[in-house]
Amino acid sequence: MSAPLAWEFPGGKVAPGESPERALARELAEELGIDARIGEWIGRGETASVVLDVYLAERVDGVPEAREHAELRWLGPDELSELAWAEADVPIVAAVASRLAAGG
Repeated sequence: MSAPLAWEFPGGKVAPGESPERALARELAEELGIDARIGEWIGRGETASVVLDVYLAERVDGVPEAREHAELRWLGPDELSELAWAEADVPIVAAVASRLAAGG
């Protein structure tokens, strides 16, 4: 991990032949132990080496647990800006907060 103490949205690399939505569902199962329905695309964060596409997701089954990370948090839109985000996540935090505030 390039920024082990930074906060990041869950997800990971898209495997060859895999859609971004399928990759996110797989990563949520691996990282958090949940089954999720992936919804609409919210936006993108990008650095020189990382492209982060963010989607709405709805937990369908399972209880989230930190399988690969030190801590999990469920946050409201006003709380997102309080965290030290990974570089690729920073550009998308405001869009996620707006979407959450709008009821997404």
